[in-house]
Amino acid sequence: MRHRFRRAATGALALTAALALAACSSSGGDADSTDAADGELTPIKLQLQWLPQGQFAGYFAAVDQGFFEEEGLDVEIIPSGGDIVPQDALANGDVDYAIAWVPKVLGSIEQGANLTDIAQIFQKSGTLQVSWADSGIESVADFEGKKIGSWGFGNEWEIFAAMAAEGLDSTTVEIITQDFNMNAFLSGDIDAAQAMTYNEYAQLLETENPDTGELYQPEDFNVISYQDTVGAMLQDAIWADTERLESDEDYQETTVAFLKAVIKGWVYAAEHPEEASQITIDAGSGWGPSHELWMVNETNKLIWPSPAGIGIIDEDAWAQTVEGALAAVNETGAHLITEEPPASAYSNEWIQQALDALEADGVDVTGEGFEPLEVTLEPGGN
Repeated sequence: MRHRFRRAATGALALTAALALAACSSSGGDADSTDAADGELTPIKLQLQWLPQGQFAGYFAAVDQGFFEEEGLDVEIIPSGGDIVPQDALANGDVDYAIAWVPKVLGSIEQGANLTDIAQIFQKSGTLQVSWADSGIESVADFEGKKIGSWGFGNEWEIFAAMAAEGLDSTTVEIITQDFNMNAFLSGDIDAAQAMTYNEYAQLLETENPDTGELYQPEDFNVISYQDTVGAMLQDAIWADTERLESDEDYQETTVAFLKAVIKGWVYAAEHPEEASQITIDAGSGWGPSHELWMVNETNKLIWPSPAGIGIIDEDAWAQTVEGALAAVNETGAHLITEEPPASAYSNEWIQQALDALEADGVDVTGEGFEPLEVTLEPGGN
């Protein structure tokens, strides 16, 4: 049956099968040749860059719907709550693939990691800087003299890249380290807080405005999207071990099979966002149902439609990310990277093979007809 994008029916499907998540293992990945025909499944370890949530719905859906198993793979999804750096786990041989933002990995590559972006799942930046509607902060140029929130941990480089494009350096603002929530912003300690479209921004909209007794509304805030700035950088990508890609035929074969299953997982998440949301909740997400559905829906917007095919790395977007990474200087005066990354830092070879195989099977890998949901957030995301 040909997969086509449609708006999913209302109501999440309660799933009886829970996803198995394992804690990080110190043992290395062991990806051998993929062979579903004889019942042998190739064990694979996939390292996430954060905890289970809708940001990763496609991977959990690929497990739940049996897409990995169809490709002869037994995939173990390993979460991180900040205690594991995905690209380090991959470079150290602890896992077979990892999900991480491109600028973060560019820094690791310059420090000696030998990694390749094999699929650019997020085609757009989902990072925002949010201020109050009466703050006067309507663009990055307005950051000067303000308290600007940042999570750090490599999530801050879009801020500095966008500031550099405006001729501002880090000494012109006060960088405030914020937690992965909006509490400091709501209490007035931050003038403009960092937020993701699929998470922290929703946290604001599911919070009660003490002045009205109702939930905050979009008009209560000014929202700067880094996607609309020169500082926009590529985010969630799938990374593989470069040396194994170049020399290990079994790993090459497994990589294509893995990517095929991932694509089918994200197609499922686009076609069935309510079900995908429930899958991530069953996988261990701590978010409430309306927040989780918002997260899946907003994540889908960063992926679909994908005219060149989901996962294809756009050369212009890659070049912009590299340019921003070269220009960005943080509050300590440190540079993210000081030279262009090697050509091996990304490759469309493996994702193109996966796309070609799926298109031949009638799978819609571009999502031309994708339509997001209208999600209503409930208080507290419940």
